[in-house]
Amino acid sequence: MNLPTRAEDAHKTLAAAYNTGDVATVMKMYDAAGIFEASPGKPVSGKEKFEEAVKAILSIKGKMEIKTVYCFQAGDIAVGRSEWNITDGDEVKVSAKGIEVMKQQADGTWIIVIDHAFGAEANLVA
Repeated sequence: MNLPTRAEDAHKTLAAAYNTGDVATVMKMYDAAGIFEASPGKPVSGKEKFEEAVKAILSIKGKMEIKTVYCFQAGDIAVGRSEWNITDGDEVKVSAKGIEVMKQQADGTWIIVIDHAFGAEANLVA
C-alpha cells in the first residue's frame, strides 16, 4: 500500500488499508508514538497498544468507509474531520465522527499521529 501524498487523501487511504484486513498495512498509516482512541475514553499509544486497537477494529466484519468532512493543512501538519462506518451489507456495525491529526513525512507522504475515532461525536463532554 502506498501512503497518501496529500493530507486530504489520508481518510481514503486509511479505509482502503482497513479493508485489506492486514494489520501491517493499517499500521503503516499511523505513527505508533502518537495517540489512537479507537474506543471512547480509551486512548492508547505505542506499537503494541496500537496493534491491539487495530486488530479490534479489524475483528468487526464488514467494509469500512471514511468520508472526509474537512482537512486543513498548515505546512507539514494537518487536521481532518471524518465520518466513518463499518457496514456488512445493510447492517451498520459502527458509525462515528472522528478527528485526526496528520504529519507529513520527509518523503512527502502523510501518516496519522492522533486518531480520535469518536472525537467529533456530539455527546462527548470534557
